[in-house]
Amino acid sequence: MLFKDLSIHIEKGEKVLLLGPSGCGKSTLLQVLSGIIPKSVEVPMKADHFQQPASWGYVFQDPDSQFCMPYVDEELAFVLENLQVPRIDMPDRITALLKAVGLHQIDPHTNIHTLSGGMKQRLAIASVLALEPEVLFLDEPTALLDPQGTEDIWETVKAISADKTLLIVEHKLDHVLDLVDRIILFNELGEIISDGDKNKILKNDRNTMKEQGIWYPGVWQDYLSSRPLKNLTPSHTDVVLHLNHFQGYRKKKPFISVGEATVRAGEWIAVIGENGAGKSTLFHALMQFIKTSGTFEIHGTPVKKGKRIADHLTFVFQNPEFQFVTNSVFEEIAYGLRLEKLEEPDIRKKVFELLDRFRLTPFQQHHPYHLSMGQKRRLSVAASIVKGQPIILLDEPTFGQDSKNTFALLEMLEDYQQEGATILMVTHDTNIVEHFATRVWTIKNGLLSSDVHVRVKEHAHA
Repeated sequence: MLFKDLSIHIEKGEKVLLLGPSGCGKSTLLQVLSGIIPKSVEVPMKADHFQQPASWGYVFQDPDSQFCMPYVDEELAFVLENLQVPRIDMPDRITALLKAVGLHQIDPHTNIHTLSGGMKQRLAIASVLALEPEVLFLDEPTALLDPQGTEDIWETVKAISADKTLLIVEHKLDHVLDLVDRIILFNELGEIISDGDKNKILKNDRNTMKEQGIWYPGVWQDYLSSRPLKNLTPSHTDVVLHLNHFQGYRKKKPFISVGEATVRAGEWIAVIGENGAGKSTLFHALMQFIKTSGTFEIHGTPVKKGKRIADHLTFVFQNPEFQFVTNSVFEEIAYGLRLEKLEEPDIRKKVFELLDRFRLTPFQQHHPYHLSMGQKRRLSVAASIVKGQPIILLDEPTFGQDSKNTFALLEMLEDYQQEGATILMVTHDTNIVEHFATRVWTIKNGLLSSDVHVRVKEHAHA
């Protein structure tokens, strides 16, 4: 049971933020309030009274879950057709919607599959805006967006929502707090622990939010001031990766290019850049998921077709569901170990260690698809690092995570780094770049345009 004796009432025109730790049921509650549960998703539910809005739009955490058509313009046209918009008016409406979410630069007849995760999220928002709904349900709509894209989307929401009711689940609070007037606070059991004016909640419940791992303004400063100082400067000199005139291809055309780069053991490289610049594609090229050319060496040995990349590199996808291959959380983590023919007692010991570390022990028999997005993300990281490869590629590993799990993940990666592991992480979080990375790669228009070694900021004790 996820909720028990839960009562909630939203007035017309209210702007409400649902805050709580990962896995407490925020996304599920949005789906109940919209009527997706139980009308479209059959989840057992008992309620004394239930009223859903007549006109509403829903933006999911995972944008792929709401697309119906293969192309951008067809996706938006599908919505407009259902609204009986005349065909002659559709091109202008589609252009206006794409401009509203910052996608005006792309060809409208672009295959959705080729878009970056952030661009897909913008399209999902555009398709919902096309409905002109009275109520908007927004489930972390900017989770995969770069800082500028995040700001643009919230400005768009502000511009179109003056007369609308908003229910928002979001971890990145910088731009949301200006928009909402009410916060409903949940604990990890899915119980409402506070409900009221946003300023009063943020002031009076700060300690509770800290204990529960809920994001709040100033949480990074509190964390950094209390954590022990560590020497994060790489002490290893071994070259683990070398790239020279390296390119990754899409549709037989170069999509990502690296002139030259040498990566050493123990480095933490933050890979930054705008949505669609080629950050994820770079990782796909390194993993040999796509065709590549140029020099690519691992530990001084050229990578050749058929070489077991997975012995040296492990990869955490932006969408965790892309890598799930079993029917339970336990088996997902054990899968890689079973391929290595390890003894069953050793497998169980390692899996239980990771279940505990990633706070997944209560869910070990759950199907991976039945987890919350934050839990899926933790599972994808746990399953990827279980074999202990020395080079770890992570594509936005902290999205959808509460503060407690974010900091725990970063500290765990930091421990691996101290042991000599090399970390390459795509991230939009400037705090990670400033306080954890030893080096920053900037990807711009499909090119590694900047490679800067940085001194990690030291943290003062509280």
